[in-house]
Amino acid sequence: MNITEARTRQEIIDKRLEKAGWDVNNPTQVTSELDIWVGLPEGIEEPENEYQGFRFADYALLGEDGYPLAVVEAKKTSKDARIGQEQARQYAEEIQKNSGKDMPFVFYTNGNDIYFWDTEKTPPRKVYGFPTKKDLERLLFLRKNEKPISQELISRDISDRPYQIEAIRSVFESLDKGKRKALLVMATGTGKTRTIVSMLDVLMRTNHVQKVLFLVDRIALRNQALDAFKEFLPNAPVWPKIGETEIETDRRVYAATYPTMLNIIEDNDCKLSPHFFDMIVADESHRSIYNVYKNIFDYFDCVQVGLTATPKDAVEHNTFGLFECEDGIPTYAYSYEEALNNKPPYLSDYEVLKIRTKFQKE
Repeated sequence: MNITEARTRQEIIDKRLEKAGWDVNNPTQVTSELDIWVGLPEGIEEPENEYQGFRFADYALLGEDGYPLAVVEAKKTSKDARIGQEQARQYAEEIQKNSGKDMPFVFYTNGNDIYFWDTEKTPPRKVYGFPTKKDLERLLFLRKNEKPISQELISRDISDRPYQIEAIRSVFESLDKGKRKALLVMATGTGKTRTIVSMLDVLMRTNHVQKVLFLVDRIALRNQALDAFKEFLPNAPVWPKIGETEIETDRRVYAATYPTMLNIIEDNDCKLSPHFFDMIVADESHRSIYNVYKNIFDYFDCVQVGLTATPKDAVEHNTFGLFECEDGIPTYAYSYEEALNNKPPYLSDYEVLKIRTKFQKE
């Protein structure tokens, strides 16, 4: 059914904004039809009506000071949302130019599809929903305070083995190239969790990430990860603490099993918006992120790092695809054989013993 832009806004977009906590009827939170003075583009000397004059942004999502944190350009459902991309970008640029303040984030939507664009950092991308005010304030803080990441910042108290440092560097290089997904293949016993904690330590100190989700497939692994975070990142509050069952929104590091997080985001009263996390680390990603659990990765808009101990030639092809790696070429790999053959070895070889019990014999 072809509905008008006004009905699209009223019946779909308003509700999706309200789900993210925005009161579209409160002018201190959301301004509809924000009038923006659009000046002449560079190279145009004489005023021409098609360039210059007042334009109206469909929505401006306001911060506590009343300044737009983001602009939202709306199109009716029958149109491709992407036709509003340049229009929305122009509005954001003019707001910044006219105020001298921060560049607002850009959203454009037809109600069904929503695109997010941090024009100063990353290309546009499709997202599951709108951010909350706290999300936008956090994203703005990270953008304004981000520092360069380098190998020198890696704490040798957390990870001091050469291959761990190499793995962390590989992710940093991937991020520097604008990639938002990475896959690390590291043998069991080589310190995958410590490597990740060390990597997050640098990313948090340089304001690249603030909120992190560590996904595991067993409660025991969740508790193991929480212990590592508490030991090596003592200033980063974790969830869950002992006895906590309800999700809290004031922590920095979250560790959860795949079923737990899926239940949280599928709850009608879900407290976590699609923009809540800056990074997801998926442990044992080769076996846990297909079918229904892939919904977690589709829901959250953030950097995603896969972690697996399965040898790279045994990892399923679609695992490489999900983390945007070429088939058989992860972001970084450190095999069992490499750990075994190192001088001195990082792992000890094993022997298989075949034992028959008295019960079996009889």
